[in-house]
Amino acid sequence: MKKTLKELADYVGGYVDGDASIEITALDNIEGAVSGCLIFAVEPHIEAARKSQASAVMLSEDVKDFPLPTIRVKEPRVSFAKLLDIFTPRLEIPEGVSPKAHIGQDVTIGEHVKIMPFAVVDDHAVIGDHVTIYPHAYIGQYTQVEEDTVIYSGATIREYCHVGKRCVIHSSAVLGADGFGFTTTDGVHTKVPQVGNVILEDDVEVGAHVGIDRAAMGSTIIGHGTKIDNLVHIGHNCKLGANCLVVAQTGISGSTIVGDNVTFGGQVGTVGHIRIGGNSTYAARSGIISDMPEGVFCAGFPVQSHTEWLRMQAAMKHLPELRKKLKQMEKQLAAMQKKEG
Repeated sequence: MKKTLKELADYVGGYVDGDASIEITALDNIEGAVSGCLIFAVEPHIEAARKSQASAVMLSEDVKDFPLPTIRVKEPRVSFAKLLDIFTPRLEIPEGVSPKAHIGQDVTIGEHVKIMPFAVVDDHAVIGDHVTIYPHAYIGQYTQVEEDTVIYSGATIREYCHVGKRCVIHSSAVLGADGFGFTTTDGVHTKVPQVGNVILEDDVEVGAHVGIDRAAMGSTIIGHGTKIDNLVHIGHNCKLGANCLVVAQTGISGSTIVGDNVTFGGQVGTVGHIRIGGNSTYAARSGIISDMPEGVFCAGFPVQSHTEWLRMQAAMKHLPELRKKLKQMEKQLAAMQKKEG
């Protein structure tokens, strides 16, 4: 594929500073780019981009005196992502249901679906228009998958679950596994039946090896536009709001209610049965042990204000020195007490 710098700028709503007729044949990162490539740069990588071998750079409008031709936009990262869609070759997947797929009884299949070999769509499932199901995926009984959703190899969506429009379920994710519910009597653990389901609203993305447990009763709900990274666990009866970001290895315990626009960094953990206010960010390895308000930026365990946590981390670096000084003061005090009496 070849596009001039001007064509690419027009596509993302930017403008060219320099030779607009330069032809771009590929997109790349700063380190790997060669002639013919377009890269993007934001701080702290602007200086490295100045030395790049790329033919052109996508930058924000406020970067001055740049030596290479540029496409100027308000949000380089966002605009560059749009161009990736142009330069990425489309996978050719034949439309229709493979004769090697298993389709159960009383299954409803929409138009223009792509169901590949060895996929299993169990009895009474409903598959919407333009859905793509890769090999070895399993769609359980009475489960509904709405239009334009993609389900990759090895994913499991168990019985009675509901997946909204334009969702992406990556390989080996499991939606609707039993919640971790047991009663214990005389040291014996007895399973509590988990009879609810999982609901994914529209435009949700679920990463590889994610587990989202079905509710004991009712529904575990993931709000529209929420994106879940690989290796995340979400317990039974949780309710995540819209447009949340859940980063790898996060664990959200059962019956936790999360507001809209919450970001959980990597390895965040929560106790169960709490409410976490919306429009908040929790740094990696935060431990959330109680209800949290809206609009906070927190870190640490137990979780606290990110600013306070940074101060504490800075103070901890001085602990060995303070301990040494304390011992010296104790010796001096003991010497003074001995001298006086």
